[in-house]
Amino acid sequence: MIRALSTAASGMYAQQLHIDNIANNLANVNTTGFKKSRTEFQDLIYQNLREAGVPNSQGNVVPTELQVGHGVRPVATQKMMTQGDLLQTGNSLDLAIEGNGFFQIRRLDGTLGYSRDGSFKVSSEGVLVTADGLTLEPSITIPENTQSVQITRDGVISVLIAGEAEAVEIGTVELASFINSAGLRNIGQNLYVATSSSGTPTVSTPGLDNLGTLAQGFLEGANVQVVEEMVDMITAQRAYEVNSRAIRAADEMLQTATGIKR
Repeated sequence: MIRALSTAASGMYAQQLHIDNIANNLANVNTTGFKKSRTEFQDLIYQNLREAGVPNSQGNVVPTELQVGHGVRPVATQKMMTQGDLLQTGNSLDLAIEGNGFFQIRRLDGTLGYSRDGSFKVSSEGVLVTADGLTLEPSITIPENTQSVQITRDGVISVLIAGEAEAVEIGTVELASFINSAGLRNIGQNLYVATSSSGTPTVSTPGLDNLGTLAQGFLEGANVQVVEEMVDMITAQRAYEVNSRAIRAADEMLQTATGIKR
């Protein structure tokens, strides 16, 4: 009976974490470049009360085991790197990646972060930065008196400066890819950092080496499907409820057992 209490409690904890993950997905439904996570579970160790293949009291070999499980545990929050919808903004500094790849962002400590958020701005020094002021890598500086910015699908940036007849090429946006992009670690600010699971980044020109291309004037929306998240939320809620009922049933059975002496 005590086993049932702990087993059901593990189920309640697992569903609580599942709801937490769903809530985070829904909270970021309008976050540019956000990738939803899926909670994954494993069953816990089993207690073997009788092994298969051993003879019983009559000498017959039993064909099945007698096992009792000890519950469940959450083991991973798998990032789903599917493409989000492209949302047209008309802003020349907004970039969306169509396909595989990440923008490289120079963090304050000098290390690189990786992002699918292409909503770039121009700093007071003319450098392309994120909304938090972090610099795009490699650094791109927009000259003064620039009238327009053109970014090709393969990342070449050209600007038309006032008084000039032709556009001038000023740099190229490079993208990074990973063998296991789901192994990247979220650190907030729409950024990921590399881990031993993700592998080292491969940096190249958009459109090459299995990298996606760029779409100027677009942003990638979150890949969260609200209806799917709502269905998962209902399922998790019902699983939480049924585990709580299992605890209640075990408690009532314990109460009955302890009341026999009376």
